[in-house]
Amino acid sequence: MKFSTDAIVSNTDMMKNYKACRDKAETLPKIFIMKNNEPDAVLFSITAYEKLSALIETAEQLEEDDIARILEALPNSGDIKKYSMGLIRKDIDQIIAVDIIK
Repeated sequence: MKFSTDAIVSNTDMMKNYKACRDKAETLPKIFIMKNNEPDAVLFSITAYEKLSALIETAEQLEEDDIARILEALPNSGDIKKYSMGLIRKDIDQIIAVDIIK
């Protein structure tokens, strides 16, 4: 996993400068908090959290068959970096359209 250096703060810095870190999370979608040079936690802005929560809630409502078909539509690990949310939405829309036609 790669992080932008702007989005990384140490655990100590987070504890000492919470407000500054929180403000940074408003500018960037998320802040990675490191402990002993390893990722320890993530701080999201409320906007980013709401988007992620909506996606998780939608995914939790899917049936196992739907999830399996969506996962099959996603690229293999080598191509995943080139895969945007727009393409994922398009693939999901196609899967849903096929189900409606059936």
